[in-house]
Amino acid sequence: MVSTQPVAVITGAASGLGWALAEQLCRKNYALVLVDLNRELLLERGKALQGKTQVLCVTMDITQPADIAMLVQQSQEKMGRIDCLINNAGITHRSLAEHTQPAVIRKVMAVDYQAPVEIALACLPLLRQSRGKIINISSMAGWMPVLGRAGYCAAKSALHQFFETLRCEVRDDGISVLMVYPSFLDTPIEQNALGFDGKPATHARSMIGNMRSPDWMASQIVQAMEKNVERLFPDKFTWFASLLYKLAPRFFLKHMSQKFASELHQKNH
Repeated sequence: MVSTQPVAVITGAASGLGWALAEQLCRKNYALVLVDLNRELLLERGKALQGKTQVLCVTMDITQPADIAMLVQQSQEKMGRIDCLINNAGITHRSLAEHTQPAVIRKVMAVDYQAPVEIALACLPLLRQSRGKIINISSMAGWMPVLGRAGYCAAKSALHQFFETLRCEVRDDGISVLMVYPSFLDTPIEQNALGFDGKPATHARSMIGNMRSPDWMASQIVQAMEKNVERLFPDKFTWFASLLYKLAPRFFLKHMSQKFASELHQKNH
């Protein structure tokens, strides 16, 4: 069945920002392809939207090429189109780089960088047909260093560079790219943060600026989508901090290290 509505694919759709985006896009008359690793919760979310819009739930591991191929195939067969890809699924860690096991860094890179890249490339043929949108949920950690998040900062920096380049390469095909740079959101990504050994982190996260809700962030993203914005910096405080890092890096690093000093005292080795 081909959807007569625009179709949005959302990874990490069963909770947090992904679910908030699904609810808001449903109200904007989008059909939805909801993607998540948590099958039980994903199916609950699909049931909650029944009767409101056309929904396809896909349980998958976004780091597996076979699962990505299956996602695109099911989207094409059951929806007939993709108008918007939202790479929202993510993972983080809270551990000093020196003591973080390499497997943790590989996992963070696989989820936060490699998977969005491979999903976007696999969706390009359908996005060309619809002259659609790619939306990546990045982080201000991709613009400036944060103690205890070296792997996460690296992944989000790589995400930024890849999709800034891709935007230029697909612009003439009518495909737009929106990069979103939140700071601190009240979502499961931090609740499920990895420690140095890949097990759940046991210490509370340090933060600066305001804690924002998923609904607030989703509203900002949908507005940016509708205005064809290329980059969204929703928190002006962290946007200013990123400028400070570019203009006065030593000053920024000194004060960032003080603010996140608790990370230096974690017994994670």
